[in-house]
Amino acid sequence: MKFNSIMHVSFFTDNLDEIRMFYENKLGLKPKMIVRYRAYKNSNNLFFSKKALTNPDDICIIYIEISSGQFVEFFPKVEGQQAHSEWNENLGYSHFALLVDDIFQTKHELKMAGVEIDNDISKGPSHTYQFWIHDPDGNKIEIMQYTENSVQVEGNC
Repeated sequence: MKFNSIMHVSFFTDNLDEIRMFYENKLGLKPKMIVRYRAYKNSNNLFFSKKALTNPDDICIIYIEISSGQFVEFFPKVEGQQAHSEWNENLGYSHFALLVDDIFQTKHELKMAGVEIDNDISKGPSHTYQFWIHDPDGNKIEIMQYTENSVQVEGNC
């Protein structure tokens, strides 16, 4: 078995408009696919098909393209969903990372776009540059740049 890449990571949000503004206007990413509930009119998905009748023009899925074929997917919050607890408090999701060619320029551009930078650029034990930001829902995003000695490139097995 061989996997080609991560196709998407997925999140629920109760702030779809603010999330879109952050990823599109501050990170400069674009939606590749916007799905409205009407697409599920005759679907086996009971929740989506019900919403197709009551709110057909509401957005149910947005794919924001990171790079060709790789996405962050957002769903609007469903009734009864609880917010995630604090970062790294529970098992499961922690963060996702975005790879850049020039981390110093990227940090500067993000600051100019009004993105809150969580920490200074550092080089971890993997010899890879990194710093952190978060989206309006608090989802942590690690920004990374490989170096000539990055363990992720060279390996250490």
